[in-house]
Amino acid sequence: MKILIGKGSCGISAGADQVTDALAAALKERGVNARLVEVGCIGMCYLEPIVDVIHDDPNQPTQGSRATFVKIDAAAALEIAKYAAGEPNGAAKYALAAEDRAVLKRQVRIALANCGNIDPNDIDQYIENRGYEALKSLAVRTPDEVIAEIKTSGLAGRGGAGFPTWFKWRAARDASCRGELRSPGPQKYVICNADEGDPGAFMDRAIIEGDPHALIEGMIICAYAIGASEGVVYVRAEYPLAVKRLEKAIDQAYSRGFLGTDAGGLNFHFDLKISRGAGAFVCGEETALIASLEGERGMPRLKPPFPAQKGLWQRPSNINNVETYANVPWIIRNGGAAFAAVGTETSKGTKVFALTGKVRRGGLAEIPMGSTIRDVIFEIGGGIPGGRFKAVQLGGPSGGCIPERLIDTPVDYKALAATGAIMGSGGMVVMDGTTCMVDMARFFMAFTCKESCGKCAHCRVGTKRMLEILEKIVDGRGEESDLDKLRHLAVQVKEGALCGLGQTAPNPVLTTLRYFENEYIDHVRHKRCTAHQCAAFMRYSINGNCTGCTACARKCPVSAITVEPRSARGRSGPARIDSSRCIKCGRCAAVCRFSAIERVEANPPIPSGG
Repeated sequence: MKILIGKGSCGISAGADQVTDALAAALKERGVNARLVEVGCIGMCYLEPIVDVIHDDPNQPTQGSRATFVKIDAAAALEIAKYAAGEPNGAAKYALAAEDRAVLKRQVRIALANCGNIDPNDIDQYIENRGYEALKSLAVRTPDEVIAEIKTSGLAGRGGAGFPTWFKWRAARDASCRGELRSPGPQKYVICNADEGDPGAFMDRAIIEGDPHALIEGMIICAYAIGASEGVVYVRAEYPLAVKRLEKAIDQAYSRGFLGTDAGGLNFHFDLKISRGAGAFVCGEETALIASLEGERGMPRLKPPFPAQKGLWQRPSNINNVETYANVPWIIRNGGAAFAAVGTETSKGTKVFALTGKVRRGGLAEIPMGSTIRDVIFEIGGGIPGGRFKAVQLGGPSGGCIPERLIDTPVDYKALAATGAIMGSGGMVVMDGTTCMVDMARFFMAFTCKESCGKCAHCRVGTKRMLEILEKIVDGRGEESDLDKLRHLAVQVKEGALCGLGQTAPNPVLTTLRYFENEYIDHVRHKRCTAHQCAAFMRYSINGNCTGCTACARKCPVSAITVEPRSARGRSGPARIDSSRCIKCGRCAAVCRFSAIERVEANPPIPSGG
């Protein structure tokens, strides 16, 4: 018997380490011979910690059965130990519900196939699941044949741009190093962009934490195809668990001969190392990433030349992200045609999305290209808890907000681009009626402005001016002419910015103006926020539930709340808020035990006919 314990970052933060200790002690007490196996995130982050009990004794009739238990704590761990021991137990109440089990069945898992199913620290478990089989098959394939297989698959870069992977590989293979340096040579590089910086995106982190060898194998295959002898994974230092597991996986790959001299028995040399980034968003852009690897400030460079011609240290380099490389072993094992059979005519294969925001089932999902946004949010994500779907932000700061009326848009590079959004790396932030779209645009613009490297004036100054206008609008000082200024600036930034990050920075503003212009009008003309989020248009009011306990008055940092003197019966009268002094910090509402303090519109709409 083996017991899998979800120990991705989400599982650990939910208490998986404590569950492991409690489960180990309870199993030992009952004399149960079970292997506790640490696995990555299976994607259902909303149910962590997750524990799977697998009966693997070939002499038992239950061999191969798998029971999944969710939201486990120390008490639940005891019940699972009883279940494993065959004792009467209460584990059934922790069992995975049928509707949650269906979440996995609706997916097609290629990049995430091993996540949550194998120990990322054990290379043998990866090998048992056909790991490094694709690499070994290259003994009878030429580099050109490998590139042709990737071309057949239709695999496009999963980092955001969606550029054909085979084309980048071919360009790097055909590039010549000679004459480009004072000491010319055949050196080429394979680089993995694991600098995942979009708010709400954690696909690459989960893959590295759950299946690091898939990334390594994909990079070795790429190195063989383009003729590279060195590789580097550029990963943000804020991913300590991913870095730790990747370091161990690289050491194991060296010890088994998959890296180093005669890598994979293919008569070529390939070394792989890790470089930790400082978390600059701009280093997600490939030329800025290269600058950072060279020890310079992460700033984009003019293209052409492209990295395939002059990349790291001016040598030909191929850059793909984690998810792109993780798909490669599957494609080589199963054939490019099998991958191309999934998805649509213009967008092949699957895509991993990180579902966050106002959605019931937050986590990771890998879906076939061509599935609709509705499929992802409602069939897999379970819909909106206690509210109505309003919009979804796709592509992070470089993406756009897609409204409810376009919810049946296919998840396809071309279809999403037509909405003004982009696929991006796969972040999907779901919003309901409580989200102010103007403030959402301000949030992403603040992020982009802060993360701008400052190299080009259009991005450095343009995003700052756009942010100032958005802040002016949410602060209640906006004018209708500001909307035209926003549109004008957005176009200028898109057309003049040096890199793709600057060129896409205005997308959240442009899409919210396109689909939610009425909210901008409400802010600038009617001085209202219909989502009741912008503090400038709200005030706090005390209703009839007030008991005069004075808790709110004692908590108010600006003494804006007064309480009437005690009555003759010895009880306090109701409290009152001086709106002219109130800073709308919300502390009063947070401490009120009687639901007596409400946040209401400062400028409510005028009733029709009144």
